[in-house]
Amino acid sequence: VQLQASGGGLVQVGNSLRLSCAASGLTFSKYNMGWFRRGPGKEREFVAGLGVNGRAHYAADLENRYTISRDNAENTLYLQMNSLNPEDTAVYYCAASGYIQYEPRASDTYDYWGQGTQVTVSS
Repeated sequence: VQLQASGGGLVQVGNSLRLSCAASGLTFSKYNMGWFRRGPGKEREFVAGLGVNGRAHYAADLENRYTISRDNAENTLYLQMNSLNPEDTAVYYCAASGYIQYEPRASDTYDYWGQGTQVTVSS
């Protein structure tokens, strides 16, 4: 199984980015998918999750700026990030969970992780 995250980069405050996560080696449509991030000197934290049933979950402070989506035909997960600020600077990771009782915020319930993509927001 491979999860390949991409789309990160250096952006100015207020700009947007769309991250992608290309999945291979698994039946993508049968997996719940999530995004996590680890900022400088911080613990890894939940960003957003999207269940196989189409229900989206967000960290409370990100819901108004971030949108998670998936294209099962393309085996790809997305994260649209708007109005970026320096606190969004982090390595962003995608992950896949095969748990029937999906717990999007529980990182230990994810079976597979991508390598991460760096997002840096400059003021």
